[in-house]
Amino acid sequence: MRRSQVLISGVAGPELTSAEVHLFRKLQPGGFILFTRNLIDPWQTRQLTDSLRDLCDETPLIAIDNEGGRVWRTAPFAPPPPSAAQLSKHNDPKLIAQSGWATGRLLSHLGINLNLAPVLDLDHHPERSNALNERCWGRSEQDVINHAGVFNRWQRRQGIAGCAKHFPCGGRAINDPHHTLPVVEIDQEEFMREDIIPYTALMPELDAIMISHLHFPNIDEDELPASLSRNIIQGLLRDRLAFDHQLVLSDDLDMGAIQQAYGTPEAARRAIEAGGDLVLICHEFMNAEESVAQLDTLPASLFYDIQIRLERAKRRLKIPPVFSETEFAEIIRDMAKIKQSLPPEETQQTSGEQPQSPVEQY
Repeated sequence: MRRSQVLISGVAGPELTSAEVHLFRKLQPGGFILFTRNLIDPWQTRQLTDSLRDLCDETPLIAIDNEGGRVWRTAPFAPPPPSAAQLSKHNDPKLIAQSGWATGRLLSHLGINLNLAPVLDLDHHPERSNALNERCWGRSEQDVINHAGVFNRWQRRQGIAGCAKHFPCGGRAINDPHHTLPVVEIDQEEFMREDIIPYTALMPELDAIMISHLHFPNIDEDELPASLSRNIIQGLLRDRLAFDHQLVLSDDLDMGAIQQAYGTPEAARRAIEAGGDLVLICHEFMNAEESVAQLDTLPASLFYDIQIRLERAKRRLKIPPVFSETEFAEIIRDMAKIKQSLPPEETQQTSGEQPQSPVEQY
């Protein structure tokens, strides 16, 4: 297995540059992640995803963050459905199913095969600027299981892989990991009683799990974020909870929580060494060869299980349908109906909601 297969790379703009084509053809990353900066209209987006697939010897994962609400990368041409918080408040499983179904259809038509959703964090601090405003399905673990589970189930029926986040308990963060490393002063048994329950309950239906950049000093004395912690990934997620089949992704290694202490190459090595499968390099991806050099220092045995999990995940992926403007217009109409089903006051921005960060949130 090529070490570069553990990289999920960002892309600079709506078209690939010659430097990107050269880099991606040489490195053969395991996948790509798209942001609003990459998307102009549906046809351009489909051309971009087709181009990315054409560069790869193996089917790449092509990921996006389309949660609904304010975290909805395709907003330039596809208005977002209600946020997780809005749908959860309305408490209509049929509407949530329609949102997951329409999201899956939209992404499939655009040539995207991995949605970095649903959020499984419990909303411990709805009033804080911890990047999760309006993105959680509730404070109760049962609400999160019921609502996020329905959304994920229906997007998967369209052949879109889902990724639960931000393990183990991103909702306990006080500050935003895009800027600095949050510290959570609880022990493992405390978040096992609540925060982990949605993951264990939905485990059979999860394709992937994203690990947060949160530090738990009662679990990891080395001041490592969970995304780089062998105690969290291998010890808790793999060994204790038996998440052996799902892909494990780091959150973006370009975030402030990582850059302030490690830098991307070292963080990439540590994430894989800790038991992860894939690392996200969303912005500074043109330096990806430095990360590959670090990965090359790891023993080959570490990559055996990663290859098995990647191959298993990719077997589930469907070939994108032929692009149809008529079908795309139908998808947009269906998404608009979902929003229209909620009372107007439930689809307006709440006073505590914050705009997307310049470093797009995930």
